Amino acid sequence: MAGQRGEGDGAEFDWIYGGGDRGARPGDPEPTRRIPVQRRPGAEPPTAPRPVVGSGREREEIPPHERPFVPPPAPGGGYGGGGRGGSSGGYAPSRWSRPRTYLRLVIGVLVLWLVFLVGTPLLAWSRVDKVAYEPRNGRPPEQPGTTYLLVGSDSRAGLSAAERKRLSTGDAKSSLTDTIMLLHTGAGPTTLISIPRDSPLDIPGHGRGKVNSAYAKGGTPLLVRTLEQATGVRVDGYVEIGFGGLVGVVDAVGGIRICPKRAIKDEPSGLNVRAGCQQVDGRTALAYSRARKYSRISDLARVQQQREVVAAVGDKVLGPRSVLDPVRWWKLNNAVPDFFRFGEGMSPISAGRWALAMASTPTSCTVPLASADATWDDARAGRLFAAVAKDRTDEITKAECTATGLAP
Repeated sequence: MAGQRGEGDGAEFDWIYGGGDRGARPGDPEPTRRIPVQRRPGAEPPTAPRPVVGSGREREEIPPHERPFVPPPAPGGGYGGGGRGGSSGGYAPSRWSRPRTYLRLVIGVLVLWLVFLVGTPLLAWSRVDKVAYEPRNGRPPEQPGTTYLLVGSDSRAGLSAAERKRLSTGDAKSSLTDTIMLLHTGAGPTTLISIPRDSPLDIPGHGRGKVNSAYAKGGTPLLVRTLEQATGVRVDGYVEIGFGGLVGVVDAVGGIRICPKRAIKDEPSGLNVRAGCQQVDGRTALAYSRARKYSRISDLARVQQQREVVAAVGDKVLGPRSVLDPVRWWKLNNAVPDFFRFGEGMSPISAGRWALAMASTPTSCTVPLASADATWDDARAGRLFAAVAKDRTDEITKAECTATGLAP
């Protein structure tokens, strides 16, 4: 009983219950109440108590001396412990200050650039005309390596009267092959062989005539068959470029560099250039590849100029600027569908391989000739084309591969 506790009745706990001289103050009616804590001089006044979340005491006020320490806000937001992101400045850093953001941005730009580089030629390819170029019979067997036939047609299709006048292309109904080249790629050196358009060959079903007339008499299949019969080389791919195509491509790459050895003024083609290296536009490049009346060996001079133009175009088309300059890349690819035609069975990949081969500075020559009238030298021509058919272009000698086709 309270009031009757003695030494043996728990008097040693009087300090808890307020009894004795060690407990609460005499006359204190609530001996177990909390004794108020005196505020120290200069201390901040107590703030509103905070609940203890999740402890079951959410509604109970926490005494000031039991409150957790909360550091004061640092300048710029956050708290002195480093703030969001662990910044020593105590503030949340901007997303643009993180290296990861810039890495993602760079990756995104590269992906978009890759889509543009791949998508543009694929879009252009979907609009390209395909040509059934393969003869039905009488073809050589499959051969190692790959041989492309490149034809520069003088077809005026797609050119207006004003454009024909500006380009000096003449008859709108003409459809001959001004340029005929065989490009072979394989184990040996890439080789480009020009065939003069006036070369007299046997045209199946039409007797003997100039090779460029085969195109007009029987279209691409007859031209291919005529060449395969004369050379023994199987044609694996076909590329045809019209007048406007050359102009469009040259202008798309900002012009090309030609180096005529003499001043040339050729009225039929509209060419008027000085001697020496110079930058020319598409119109002049076309005239240069067509000019022949000025020379005694007219057709032989022209095929050399054509190879020079082809090499210059290939160098510019596949230069790094064509890929890095989006405007040039767009113009270049969109010039293809209007004036280029490719053989059926060719894909964008095979067309790209052809373009790379054309730009790889191949060994170039004219088919071996017996005279300036473009009559072939059968012995030397036979050895040249035998090496091509066997994909042994490394065996072609300088006697068989000359600039004019004439023996050295």
